[in-house]
Amino acid sequence: MTGRRRAGPLARPLWTGEQLDAERRSAEERFRRERLEEPLEVYLDTFEQVQDAVENLLEGTVDLTQLDDQALAVLTDPALLEAFRYLAGPPISLDDLKTIVDTNSLSPQALRADPELVGRLVQTILTALDRRRFPWLAEGREPTPTEREAAILASTALLATQRTATGRRSEGKRVQEEQVRQALLRHGLVEVEIAGRAIPTLREAPRAGQFCLEVKLGTRKADLIVGLWDGRVMPIECKVSNSSTNSVKRLNNDAAVKAEVWLKDFGGGTGGAGGRAERRLQAAQSGRSPTAGSGSVLGASSGRSGAVG
Repeated sequence: MTGRRRAGPLARPLWTGEQLDAERRSAEERFRRERLEEPLEVYLDTFEQVQDAVENLLEGTVDLTQLDDQALAVLTDPALLEAFRYLAGPPISLDDLKTIVDTNSLSPQALRADPELVGRLVQTILTALDRRRFPWLAEGREPTPTEREAAILASTALLATQRTATGRRSEGKRVQEEQVRQALLRHGLVEVEIAGRAIPTLREAPRAGQFCLEVKLGTRKADLIVGLWDGRVMPIECKVSNSSTNSVKRLNNDAAVKAEVWLKDFGGGTGGAGGRAERRLQAAQSGRSPTAGSGSVLGASSGRSGAVG
């Protein structure tokens, strides 16, 4: 445990539309500053790492002409497996690839035990192969030096860009979660560990004045879970977005969906809260949000980039 518990609850702040709008502008300014200050070296370092993997993939498979023969060696190497997925046009995500080949696992153990799975993976990528990047395969010939260099450069840029963007989102989420954690500690809540990192019933949730980091609440994970002073349990979702439109989509398609699931898991009413972003936030803090049903022991909240109170 960390932090110190206060003797009683704090007065609940209610933010006005003007205050929420000021927080939004502050978050947008912080986003602009972070993106402009983001070092180019992060992308360049990632580019070099990815280029090594792409070059090794082509070299190890003789410019993909021996992909069938070398498939197991490729698929059991994490770096080569990632580059392998980016041979397709467009690239295929790991989760999508699992669904397409009908498997729950692409672990080395699963691949070594199932040669047919290996064959399905290779066939899937060859069927979806980007023939603009790898024209020699469709034409049954060796690549020219220029074609090979262009294929390596294009594949590396695709993968490096995606990996850099994913890393940026992950870092933003991590920073926001830590800001929320520190805010809870400053206000006297106690951080606790949840056995098994799962809360199947509210009996196992943090008690009043306690909170925990990411665990499975019912059937869905929450970034943080807080035991409120009035006995309710409040999951908090930390979402990072670079636009108001995308923010609404992420709240509606992710956080709000989770809230509905939690209310079904543990019980509670539902209601609507439409309109502009500030009105939706004001409705949420007054208990009119669909994530805070009347009479429920489960409250819900969604964090917002740069707006930790």
